[in-house]
Amino acid sequence: MVNPANTETTAHLTNPVLTGAKYSLMVLAGVALITASAKVTVPFWPVPMTLQTMAIMAIAIASGPRFALATMLAYLAAGAAGLPVFAGTPERGIGIAYMMGPTGGYLAGYLVANGLVSALSRGRGAFGRFVVMMGGMVPVYLLGLAGLLAFVPSDKVLALGFTQFILGDTIKIALVALGYAAITRFKKRPVNTTNNAA
Repeated sequence: MVNPANTETTAHLTNPVLTGAKYSLMVLAGVALITASAKVTVPFWPVPMTLQTMAIMAIAIASGPRFALATMLAYLAAGAAGLPVFAGTPERGIGIAYMMGPTGGYLAGYLVANGLVSALSRGRGAFGRFVVMMGGMVPVYLLGLAGLLAFVPSDKVLALGFTQFILGDTIKIALVALGYAAITRFKKRPVNTTNNAA
């Protein structure tokens, strides 16, 4: 005989409306995290850096490809709709105009990197995830520099769009890899339970 309480619990857990609502809230939380990270500026050499790379890579390695891509697509859609979610918005423009500007190629590159990193980092250790994330920066820089070429002379594109950012991105990615490894190790730590006899 089926226990009605168990049936109710199972139905509650598999309710598509609740599952969809939870998924949507998680995507919105991811968008909020990326937005906040894009607005934070940290003093660094040779130029100040935002934490956007860190947030995007953290979401990619901590979730599956579908969720990672959904979050990044939602972030880009919010920006395209005119919400000030990108670094430098609204001061440097908003919406499609901003996305077609000097940094638009980097945004497209992050979308590609997000899916690749999420898929390829599964089951890897800290160093493996670091390598995958650094590999994920290849499309970010390739598409970013290609877009930047429309706005700056070709002999300055590497200096303006790559050289001054790669050190900061490497450090941020290393911190994500180490932080994720530490959290995973902490979660796997056995819980010490003691039974006190009366």
